[in-house]
Amino acid sequence: MSGIDLTQFIVSEDMLIIDAMAIINRNARGIVFICKDTVVLATLTDGDIRRHILAGKSLTASVSEAAHYNFNALPAASSYTEIEAFCDKLSINIVPGVDQNGKLITIFFKDGKDKINDIKKIDVPVVIMAGGKGTRLYPYTKILPKPLIPIGDSTITEHIMEKFIDFGCNEFTMIVNHKKEMIKAYFSEIDTSEISIEFLDENEFRGTGGGLSLLKSLISETFFFSNCDILVLGDYYDMYEQHKNSGNLLTMVCATKSFSFPYGTVDVGEDGKIRSLLEKPSYSFLTNTGFYIIEPEFLKFVPDNIFIHITDIIQNCINQGNGIGVYPVSENQWFDMGNHEDMEKMVNKVTLAEI
Repeated sequence: MSGIDLTQFIVSEDMLIIDAMAIINRNARGIVFICKDTVVLATLTDGDIRRHILAGKSLTASVSEAAHYNFNALPAASSYTEIEAFCDKLSINIVPGVDQNGKLITIFFKDGKDKINDIKKIDVPVVIMAGGKGTRLYPYTKILPKPLIPIGDSTITEHIMEKFIDFGCNEFTMIVNHKKEMIKAYFSEIDTSEISIEFLDENEFRGTGGGLSLLKSLISETFFFSNCDILVLGDYYDMYEQHKNSGNLLTMVCATKSFSFPYGTVDVGEDGKIRSLLEKPSYSFLTNTGFYIIEPEFLKFVPDNIFIHITDIIQNCINQGNGIGVYPVSENQWFDMGNHEDMEKMVNKVTLAEI
């Protein structure tokens, strides 16, 4: 267990959640340990933060408000057999190794050799919006349709499908328009024997929402809906379960984003006097990833034969009192190739086998 940089996993009890999120993103393990003089007081996971967000609480609160104080630990001298048995019993993958005084000495990771076998499977249809022109990726999209842009050794669409296939989703529908015959020809030439791919022709551009009208007579169950230029990592089973348990019409998967303003800010009152100063404040928000879990009833709100964005349809549903939920993921679980810079980041991640 030597070689672990513990500083990538330790935060203080008064740290803000938004700052702890940045550390979790950097260590890419989904957890930090709240310590005082290296004594472990609590743990904070990305799941804890997600529940904190869903409860409507602020990301500028201290980590103590979202932390898990009733945590599990093992002696730092534990054998791998003991670690494995402990993790299996509690269904966890990470556990702190501490000394007799509770000080963090090491961190044990239980990385299964066959991780895919541990994933809970769901059989849910997937719809991929693949009809756009991809103008932000010009000149690539002058030659190729956006769904066929290569990310590493595979197209972006194949990467999207692979993530769903990992969770047992094998039924795909692609809404196509721009260079649609090229898209169909590509998928007719590769091995798709273990999955089903159907194509729906969008004869006029209808936006990210209007194309859904093509599904009205074809789908009668809960489905995933994804844009063709994004990759979202995470537990699709958990996303689906949360959506079904919520009773919402649609669940939007959102990425937590934080922004640090590079200057000190000044708050001035009506009398012209300074009320407060804030040095380089941080702000947090949730951003739409373009990934949704949708009930078929949502399709009733999609108008026929017009151009409309899915966000406008969602806002109309909210205005009418229909339940629209959110499932937060961290910003390092969302990759968007909507422009050249972001596409290069996605390519680098795939090339390094990090996705």
